[in-house]
Amino acid sequence: MRNKAISGLVCAALTAGATVLGGVAPATAQGGQAAVQGTATDSVRERLEKIPGMKVVSVADKEGHPLYTLTYVQPVDHRKPGGATFTQRATLWHKSTDKPTVLYTSGYTLPGGTASLTRLIDANQVSVEHRYFARSRPSGAAGDDWSKMTVQQEAADEHRLTRALRTIEKGKWLGTGASKGGMTATYHERYYPGDLDAVVAFVAPNDAVHRDDSGYERFFKTVGTKECRDALNAVQREMLVRRDTLLPKFEADAKADGDTFEETLGTTDRAYEFAVLDQVWNFWQSGTAADCSTVPDAKRATDDELYGWSKKHGLSVYRDEDLGTNGSGPYYRQAATQLGWADLKFKHLKGVRHYPDLYQPNSVLPAAMRGTYNGATVADVDRWVRSRGRQMMFIYGQNDPWSAERFTPSRHDSYRYEVPGANHGASIAALPEAERTKAVATIKRWADVK
Repeated sequence: MRNKAISGLVCAALTAGATVLGGVAPATAQGGQAAVQGTATDSVRERLEKIPGMKVVSVADKEGHPLYTLTYVQPVDHRKPGGATFTQRATLWHKSTDKPTVLYTSGYTLPGGTASLTRLIDANQVSVEHRYFARSRPSGAAGDDWSKMTVQQEAADEHRLTRALRTIEKGKWLGTGASKGGMTATYHERYYPGDLDAVVAFVAPNDAVHRDDSGYERFFKTVGTKECRDALNAVQREMLVRRDTLLPKFEADAKADGDTFEETLGTTDRAYEFAVLDQVWNFWQSGTAADCSTVPDAKRATDDELYGWSKKHGLSVYRDEDLGTNGSGPYYRQAATQLGWADLKFKHLKGVRHYPDLYQPNSVLPAAMRGTYNGATVADVDRWVRSRGRQMMFIYGQNDPWSAERFTPSRHDSYRYEVPGANHGASIAALPEAERTKAVATIKRWADVK
């Protein structure tokens, strides 16, 4: 949205910020020492268990340091802290109380990897699952009240968790995440600027003015070469021109995979069109300019060639099983109500679309999860980042459609970098050497490490 393919977006969100910074040596925290087994670990566990609402579910070893799996009781509505609650999942990879700590969120489920920032500054890492995703969801009627699935409520979740764990981890705290995780880290900073010492957000979209999607339109008119853009548009159009012969292939795949669409998109015809509309976006989100050489000649390709290539290069399936309360549905609920989406015009598809209003997040949501858009929150965050944000860094990819509408940092020790030729997996490691050196030095300064 707007669309990203569900699989593509979620994968990118979980991995882009976890890319190891190749060629960059980890730093040593000033005064920091490696955590030891035995009494030190026991002491940290005891302190965790003394935090009201905190439970240590398990402890494992990760690279010689304890990895605590945690749950933390949170209010469903932070405006009514005495009301209903839910348990939010988190982990703490503890090395030393003197080292910096990275607060890492995917904006979705609990991230299981190590953030690149954690490697770079040799930090502790707190990973947190976003409310209403996976097992961090209220039970009963509260779990069906999507009005509490908001930017503000999640920021308050992370605020409470951060303040609780800062009683243990005494070094600098840096927030990070990629895609929706980068957005979530930015929102946390906006509402609770005293929690974190800095934020490093990767490929974080910013649909600050939803009625103006000219940034996305410009992107698709300029990305790559004209030859590649024309070839991709021709394939996308041909997929709809040949709907009568290609839809049966889509339906056969859906039947074989057990995919259904009744609760969300409604019919296989609508699901097929939505998948095709997403195709060029996904090509650039996950691919590179080198993939342009694989694009078939739209007019000469056989049905099997056209459909086979499309399945490998951006044709995404939005199915009921992935879009409900236990899948990516909570993201699309947020997109429909607060985050916004790219409302593309698709002028090159004039005359071959059956559903002109299809390409928006409510289309892929069950009826009970749909909502009405209000852009006040993202507009406010955008203004705050531009004018008042401090020690914030944004990393974007030149060829990433999600990077087409981006945050503009303030002049208060804040920065933005664009990785040449990069997609939704843009990383600091891939920046030109001079920019990479500057970005790394800035982050280490923020983290107070050598």
